Amino acid sequence: MNKLETLKSAVEARNAEVADYQINIDNYERAIAKIDQEHADKPEILKFKDQLIGLLDSSKTEQLKAIIIRDVIADQIIELEAS
Repeated sequence: MNKLETLKSAVEARNAEVADYQINIDNYERAIAKIDQEHADKPEILKFKDQLIGLLDSSKTEQLKAIIIRDVIADQIIELEAS
């Protein structure tokens, strides 16, 4: 496998990684909203909400890291295809 093929494979993997993070982000946001609407009076569930907020923040950060690396890989693909 040459560098271009390797980079193309890597960018596909990063796209999947970004999508996986987005699914988690969407789920955490929905769960937090559900807790706020239906379970705000339950202290034990509010602790869970705090955990979800931490996971949401972490997932957003990790997704951004994956996006940055994906974009760097995509730039390399463009450069190699142009040469």
